[in-house]
Amino acid sequence: MRFEGKRVIVTGAASGIGQACVSALLREGARVMALDRAEFESDAQLSGACDVSDAHAVQLSFQRALDAFGGLDVCVANAGVLGSLALLDDLSTEDWLDVLRVNVVGTFHCLQQASICMRKQGGGAIVCTASVAGLRSGAGPIPYSASKAAVINLVQTAAQQLAGTGVRVNAVCPGLVETGMTRMVFEMARARGNEDKIGQLNPLRRAGRPDEIAEAVLFLASDASSYLNGQAIPVDGGLSSSLPVVPGRFM
Repeated sequence: MRFEGKRVIVTGAASGIGQACVSALLREGARVMALDRAEFESDAQLSGACDVSDAHAVQLSFQRALDAFGGLDVCVANAGVLGSLALLDDLSTEDWLDVLRVNVVGTFHCLQQASICMRKQGGGAIVCTASVAGLRSGAGPIPYSASKAAVINLVQTAAQQLAGTGVRVNAVCPGLVETGMTRMVFEMARARGNEDKIGQLNPLRRAGRPDEIAEAVLFLASDASSYLNGQAIPVDGGLSSSLPVVPGRFM
């Protein structure tokens, strides 16, 4: 029960990694507000619709959590969208803005509100969902990858600006995980009969599960990572540990 009595907000909580985080936090004794863009059912003590790209909506949701819980110990800024899969020449400004509003500006809104709450009480932990696509190319479309690189830099910069406040800010960088966002990739592989090739480029030779990412999030949010700050932690089966190699050959 690492989170007994802890007060937590999770965004992007209706499915995938966010939903897995909510479930894990509740099992560990946390009081949770679960947020997503549309109304949804949740076992969390509080839930509701919140578009993280809307600063006012985020402020209202955080205030609702403060009124109900009396404070905030953990924020999991997980909400994100994949956006357009178009190649460089075919991308429009709108393709970029749709992704940046949610993935970057939305994450900023949550980080800002969480840090305001946490500074008043002397500390807390913020965990943002980035991606291995934000570490280097080859793991996602262009706007999505750039947005996740921005999230990583936002985490690093915020950690420095919050120095001395007791507020820690870290990012988790998932590899390929089956969620609503990536389901199309998995369904296409199953339709072709080559599902066994999913995740073949990482040393574990498989995709990840939402609950595995949630465990990393909970570690970063817990006292067990009390000296970990301003970091982006890949949880990708080892994918980002290597340059491209031919399987079985290392030179």
